[in-house]
Parts: sequence; C-alpha cells; structure tokens
Amino acid sequence: MCGIVGVVAKSNVNQTIFDALTVLQHRGQDAAGMVTCEADRFFLRKDNGLVNEVFRTRHMKRQLGNMGIGHVRYPTAGSSSSAEAQPFYVNSPYGIALAHNGNLTNTPDLREQMRKENLRHINTTSDSEVLLNILAHELQQIGKLKPTHEDIFAAVKAVHTRITGGYAVVAVITGYGIVAFRDPHGIRPLVYGKRETDKGTEYMVASESVALDIPGYTLVRDIAPGEAIFISQDGDVHTCQCAENPKLTPCLFEHVYLARPDSIIDEVNVYKARMRMGVKLAEKVMRERPDHDIDVIIPIPDTSRTSALEMAHHLDVKFREGFIKNRYIGRTFIMPGQTQRKKSVRSKLNPIELEFKDKVVMLVDDSIVRGTTSKQIVQMAREMGAKKVYFASAAPAVRYPNVYGIDMPSATELIAHGRTDDEVGEEIGADWMLYQDLDDLKDCVKAGNDSVTSFDASVFDGQYVTGDIDEAYLNRIDAERNDDAKDGENKPGSNENADLHATI
Repeated sequence: MCGIVGVVAKSNVNQTIFDALTVLQHRGQDAAGMVTCEADRFFLRKDNGLVNEVFRTRHMKRQLGNMGIGHVRYPTAGSSSSAEAQPFYVNSPYGIALAHNGNLTNTPDLREQMRKENLRHINTTSDSEVLLNILAHELQQIGKLKPTHEDIFAAVKAVHTRITGGYAVVAVITGYGIVAFRDPHGIRPLVYGKRETDKGTEYMVASESVALDIPGYTLVRDIAPGEAIFISQDGDVHTCQCAENPKLTPCLFEHVYLARPDSIIDEVNVYKARMRMGVKLAEKVMRERPDHDIDVIIPIPDTSRTSALEMAHHLDVKFREGFIKNRYIGRTFIMPGQTQRKKSVRSKLNPIELEFKDKVVMLVDDSIVRGTTSKQIVQMAREMGAKKVYFASAAPAVRYPNVYGIDMPSATELIAHGRTDDEVGEEIGADWMLYQDLDDLKDCVKAGNDSVTSFDASVFDGQYVTGDIDEAYLNRIDAERNDDAKDGENKPGSNENADLHATI
C-alpha cells in the first residue's frame, strides 16, 4: 500500500503534488518523494519521513517544472531504508522517473532477466526499480528519438506481458509527458481527473479520488484494468487498453481499511460501502444473538467509525466515543515492525472510563490483522470497568498473506490463521468475537457498482487472482518480509542515506 500522483499543468506543479501527497499520507508513512520536470531536466527529492518532513521550503523551491510525479511509501517488498524511497530514475532512454503502488509477484525472475538478457543493473531490493528498468528497456527497443503515444503504449503492452502482480504505476518521461497504467486485474486503484484554468486544462492521476479534490480537480474516471493513459507535456490526453485479457478484480481490503472514506474507487463510494458494512454486522448480531445484552457500541478510531455508527443505529443501541486518539501517532497497521506497533498502541489511544464502567461494550474495528492492537484495546476496556467486552470486525477474518502490496506477508503473524472465530476472541480476551461474513462484505461493495462482480479477497479466502502464487512463493516472502526481518532493518544504523535530494 503506497500512494502515487502525477500532474501535468500549465505552471509549476510542486505545490499541487505536495498537497496531493499530504492527502494520500494514510497510504504510506515511511517515505515520500517527488520528481518534477522542466525542459529536459529532472528535479528529485525523496527521503524517509512524512510528507511535511521530507519537503521543506528550500526543497520546494528546487522542484521546478509543469509536470511531475510523487509517492508516499510504506515497505512491503524491499526494506525501509531511504535508499528504497521513490520515485526511481533512469537516464536512458529519454530520462524516466517512476513511482509504483503494489507488488510484483515475479520479481526474482525479472531481476535475472534484467541482469542476463537486458544488461541492466538494479541497485536496490525494490520491485519498483525493477519495474522502471523493464519499462525503460521496452521503450529502448522502440528505438525512436521522439516516441509517439502509440510507441509508449506499445512499451506498456510489453511490460504487461512480462510482469505479474498488483500494480498501479505513474512515470514521467523527460520532455514528453506522463504515462500511468494499472494491472490487468485492477487490484490497486488508479484514477484521473482534470481542472480548467485560465491557461488551459490541467490533469492529475492518483491512487484515490480524494487526492484530486483538494487542488480542485474533477474526477473523470478510474483507469480501467490493464489500461494506460498518456498525458503529453502540452496537455494532450491519450488512453489505450494495453492488456490482452483484463478483468476487474479490485482489492476488497481497500474498502475496509486502506482508502479514505471520502474517496470513490471503481465508482464505489467508500463511505457508503462502510455504512453498509455496519448494517450487515447489525443483521448478523440479530441472527446470532437476537436477545443480545449490548449496552454501548464503541468504535476503535478512525476507520471503523462509519461502520460502528450504522451498526448502533440499526441495533438501536447507544453509540459512544470511548477512545480518544492521539492525532500525532501514525497508523499502527502500517508501521514497519511488530516492536513499533506494540509500543504505539497505548500512546495512540486513551479510553474514557465513564463509557466503559459497568457496561456491556461492543468494540468495533475495521479488521483484525495481527491481533496485537486488539488484545491491548480489549484489556483497556476491562481496566476501565467494562462488565463484558465484545469485539466486532467489519471485515472477515484475515487468515492468508497478501502478495499484492499490503503488509501481510506472513501467515504465522495473522492471529486468525489456523484459529476459529471463537479462538481468536479467546486470544484477544473478548467475551464474544463477531466477524463480517465474506459474502456480506462483497455485497456491501458491489451495491455501489453492480458491474464489479469479483474481487481480490485473498487475505480472507486464500484465492490469488493472478494465478501464480504457490506455497513456495508464500514461504519465500514470509522469510523475507516478516516482522523479525523488519525489526532487524529498523535497528540503529540500518538507514545510512539520510538525504537523497538531487538535481538531475
């Protein structure tokens, strides 16, 4: 899960990209980066940290040009070192910078192809750098001094035939424009919009529609699975279907947790989808315990608030804010390592005793992944005097690794893996554990767009839509990307490159 943005405008785009990245900050808090282009020069700034930490006034003054791309990152493939921060850059052909959201599932084979067949050096462990070099190689094969949009689309078609996984990509080509494309399954989201100015029409592509809203762009539509869009430096727009057999199977977890509620993804309003999740949870309560004794429903801020409110409304139970969130603590789920997650929970949430004391409390969260946070929150509720603590998840049990760009690589770190719902409840200390049914969750999203008929729901059902995932692959990524590996990477001294600002 990362956030990407690309802008072609009639004046400097540095502030627009900065604003968009700030809005997409929820998609990655590990690193941020920006490349802008003026004439035949790139201007790059990237580093570890939040957007407003990476880009200071002195950096923004150097980011010249009327087109550029940006990225916010959290590590899935690769390490959390600032050397892995995006965008990445190659100087041949033309000069290309690229940012990527997702994860390639055939990266080891691609690395070998790059080294042995394409004679290209990959400097980091990031699959995004591999992807950039593949795109660069395919553009080089065209062999033109001035490529047309047809040439660029031909290169994207070749890229699709070589890579597998979930990916949304934005790249800027020096002096030509921006190209963006989405994987043939549409797993990772990508939209584009435009705005009218006195100087002409300006365009933006981004991971979520909310990134378009703040700078005043109007959503045009989602990029279709397998589709590419090219926006020339002069503002001409071209689109092309570049995959042979595209099929929309978007990531279901985007609607549960990853996306902002004010976004629209694949024509589905995320906020309304989460409202429907709360209704479905209420219906399940009434099926399983029509004589329930719930006194109060309390959300675990922030993502679950919408579902919890609807759940309370349909059960005719009080809704209360029982936890106060420290706004200066990042999203626990996307912190790179279990040690950091454990430390952050108590400093992130503080309970209000009067909302718990002598009450039967139903806590509602968007999902339960590792269970560490949930266990501590249940314990907080008991310490505040709750008579009973129930726990509801707006998502089904997360039992399988994610391989398409979400940090769930190890089945052994998922609390629901190998456990029943009741056993999960016992593990986190809840008196009753209530999970959303998978079919109900799918219905909640499909209700917003009936043309979406299937999903990547692999974290819930273990079915991987790209068809190339086997036990050996899962074992390999478990060893490479589990929390023990990340905790080792985050030890003092592991981040050697403090400032990667460059003018290219």
